[in-house]
Amino acid sequence: MKQRPNVLTIAGFDPSAGAGILADIKTLETLKCYGFAVCTANTVQNDVSFESCIWTEEKEIKAQIAILLDRFKVDVVKIGVIKNWKLLNEIIDFLLERNDKLKVVVDPVISSSTHFEFHESSAKSSENEFDKMLKKIYLLTPNYNEIERLYNDKTLEESIQHISGMTNLFLKGGHKKEMIGVDELFTVGGKRFVLNPKGKNISEKHGSGCVLSSAIAGYLALGFSLLKACYRGKRYTEKVLSSNNSLLGYHKF
Repeated sequence: MKQRPNVLTIAGFDPSAGAGILADIKTLETLKCYGFAVCTANTVQNDVSFESCIWTEEKEIKAQIAILLDRFKVDVVKIGVIKNWKLLNEIIDFLLERNDKLKVVVDPVISSSTHFEFHESSAKSSENEFDKMLKKIYLLTPNYNEIERLYNDKTLEESIQHISGMTNLFLKGGHKKEMIGVDELFTVGGKRFVLNPKGKNISEKHGSGCVLSSAIAGYLALGFSLLKACYRGKRYTEKVLSSNNSLLGYHKF
């Protein structure tokens, strides 16, 4: 039997399993990857309400990462919600010290789909930390609401150009006012690809951004190119979005 590639997700715990590490692990398992998970936050939430967030201490996050990477080969890491960009930089540095060839996919979660604000990203020092992080990762996967909040003094077009000058950018189109569901991939090499939606009977899902970023990470681990991984990740997410009419998607189609 062929051995599955290992993928590490570093993200929060959502008891409803629609978002965070539980959604990531469901996705990776369905794609025939083996998923490891490190918890950055324990949340009290369901698919429509968010009550609180209890952050995991940095030393515990690093200890969980270390014990996994000391034993297992991991080539792709997906990172979701984390307390602030400074801590994110420290976690990425910690990862790359162990494997400088790691492909790191960052989903920059600023607020939840249930409207909880995880951290502020408006301060100039925070923007500087964010820029430092971009130079170390393989792919950033914000939606339109998130990318518009990353830089106070930049237009959308300027933010796209700025980010894609340092790393690959997959801009999710689920929150677009026009052409909803049309995603765009901007590569660090200056190319732009448009990924049009193809799914039918699609309905909103809690944690869809988590599913998409972990699906892309999974396909990268399976050996697909960046463009093909993004394309297949989008199609996978559309299947989850069309799996039922509730806010919680199914991963077995």
